[in-house]
Amino acid sequence: MEDRAQTLVRKMVTNIYYPHPASIIDVKEETPDIKTFTLSFKDEEIHNRFTFRPGQFVLLSVLHCGEAPISICSPPTFSKGLELSIKKMGRLTGEVHRYSKGDEAGLRGPYGNGFPLEELCGHDLLFVGGGIGLAPLRSLVEYVLSNRSDFGEVTVLYGARTPADLVFRDDLAAWAGKEDLNVMITVDRGDSEWKGEIGPVTHLWKKATIYPSTTKAIICGPPVMISFVVSDLLKMGFNEDDIITTLERHMKCGVGKCGHCSIGSKFTCIDGPVFTYRQLKELQ
Repeated sequence: MEDRAQTLVRKMVTNIYYPHPASIIDVKEETPDIKTFTLSFKDEEIHNRFTFRPGQFVLLSVLHCGEAPISICSPPTFSKGLELSIKKMGRLTGEVHRYSKGDEAGLRGPYGNGFPLEELCGHDLLFVGGGIGLAPLRSLVEYVLSNRSDFGEVTVLYGARTPADLVFRDDLAAWAGKEDLNVMITVDRGDSEWKGEIGPVTHLWKKATIYPSTTKAIICGPPVMISFVVSDLLKMGFNEDDIITTLERHMKCGVGKCGHCSIGSKFTCIDGPVFTYRQLKELQ
C-alpha cells in the first residue's frame, strides 16, 4: 500500500493541470521564423507515462511570459519526448526562439480531442496542409506510416508562401521517397532555384487522384486556405463528416474553464481542436 508521499507523487505525475519541467534536447531551424524544439520531461516517470493522440496539444510555459498552446508535431511513438514546432509571433514565442539545447520550459497536457483515429482506419486519406499547419498533420502522417496496413491510399498536399517557408523538408523528402505515399508540394511564389509547382495548394487538385466516396480529408493551415479547400472538397462530392480540420483559438486553461476558446456551445480546448465540417456548421 503506497504511503502519502507516493500518492502525492503519483497524482503529480498523472495531473494534466500541473506544468512539468522539461529540457530542450534539440533545436532545428525550419524557416527564418519557425523552429522545431525537442523536449524531454526531466522526471523519468513523467516521461514514461506521457501519452497523446495525434492532433492534441500541450500548454508550453515560459518564465515571465506565461503559457501558449502548441500542437505536438511528433508521433506518439517518438521515444525522445515530444517535438513542438513554434512560429515566432509574439513575446512568448519570441522568447522561446532564443532558447537553445539545455534550456528548460514547462509543459502540461495533453489537451484536446485529437484526430479520430478509429474513424480513419480503413479509408483513403488526403492530407492538405499550409505553412506551419503541417505540424499537427505531421504527427498523424507518421502515425499512419507506422500503421500503414490499417489505411488505404495516402496523399499529402502541402503549400507554403515561398520555398524558404517550407517546413519539415527532411520529412517531406522521406515521405516523397515512399512508394505507398503520394506527396505533392507547391509554393505561392518561387525563386530562381525552385523547380516545383507554383500556386495555392488547391492548384494541386489537378495532379492528385482523389476518390471522395472512400476518402477522409484532414486539413490544417491558415483559415483562408481551409475555407477554399473545404469549398472545393464539397464540390468534389465529399461528405461533410469526411472533411476534418482543426481550429485555432485563444486557449488559456486547456480544460474548458476560462471560456477564452468557446465557439457556440463548445470549447475548442476540450471538444476540439479537431472538428468535422458538419460539426463546425452546427456551431455557427
